[in-house]
Amino acid sequence: MHVSHLSLADFRSYARVEVPLDPGVTAFIGPNGQGKTNLVEAVGYLATLGSHRVAADAPLVRLGADRAVIRAAVTHGERQQLIELEINPGKANRARVNRSSQVRPRDVLGILRTVLFAPEDLALVKGDPSERRRFLDELITARSPRMAGVRQDYDRVLKQRNTLLKSAALARRHGGRAADLSTLDVWDQHLARAGAELLTQRHALVTALQPLADKAYEQLAPGGGPVCLDYRGSAGDSLEQERGASSAYREERYELLLSALADARKQEIERGVTLVGPHRDDLHLKLGELPAKGYASHGESWSLALALRLASYDLLRAEGEGGEPVLILDDVFAELDARRRDRLAELVAPGEQVLVTAAVDDDVPGVLAGARCTVGEGRVERT
Repeated sequence: MHVSHLSLADFRSYARVEVPLDPGVTAFIGPNGQGKTNLVEAVGYLATLGSHRVAADAPLVRLGADRAVIRAAVTHGERQQLIELEINPGKANRARVNRSSQVRPRDVLGILRTVLFAPEDLALVKGDPSERRRFLDELITARSPRMAGVRQDYDRVLKQRNTLLKSAALARRHGGRAADLSTLDVWDQHLARAGAELLTQRHALVTALQPLADKAYEQLAPGGGPVCLDYRGSAGDSLEQERGASSAYREERYELLLSALADARKQEIERGVTLVGPHRDDLHLKLGELPAKGYASHGESWSLALALRLASYDLLRAEGEGGEPVLILDDVFAELDARRRDRLAELVAPGEQVLVTAAVDDDVPGVLAGARCTVGEGRVERT
């Protein structure tokens, strides 16, 4: 799988730009602030419907413009598909495939798959649990695009349930009329159903990632492991080590979530927020016997973050059906020492398509030979 052409209109710093691309390595070279990351951010957005830099869509639209358009031709074997996304902050985004009639944005998921390495990845190790949940859920969706709908359903139900709990909490605090909680049982069932599906997929993913992450870390930092991935569920210890993906397993997760929600209801009404579910879980990372967060050095943390991305790439590539992911390395090499930089470059060089950004050409290891594009003043020129 590779992107053969990228077209941007009013995206970030670009009024309009056309970028033809080939398989193999393409490095975008230019000073900071010239728009290198904007190019690979657009490719990543097509694959995930999200940015690795910002949570909202508004910053993606060029100042003074109403909308942004990302268009890419994606080649997978003998097949080529054209994806187009129109980003409309404050309104619904729009999507088209092969210039057909409009489709839901989530319908484009799976056409292009990417694995993106960026300085922000350090937050996978050192950051809040939300960073690790996002990592898991984006990878789940890359493996099974239908999970985008499950995630949306869960978020919608969670929002509705929190609104109901918040109104009940405010009424209790201010001595007003008690909120009507008659629908809370229904919301519990909806939340547990979507949550059980999400938990099942997360657990199956962690099981698949564990050996791959350990192997990747050993390749980057020999003798520094082992790596342990430990999923910690908010619904009780029984969720921590369970593994599986069967319908029976999902039903067990559903019953456990329902029970945990019932147990937490009094406290949730007092606090006005949902305290149990996948949105409260965490992926604990360990190096050897110690938690990585708070104990790992800066270099170890970087190696572990890179190992998680490499494991993601190996997993998606092994599953095969969606094609080999496009590898994106956004200003990563400047953050690494020479040994880690060379080792990472050796590991990713065989990828079908590798997109790299760097401030100067010397930051790109020699093993990543390929096309070079200079980026500056809103232009992208092949050299």
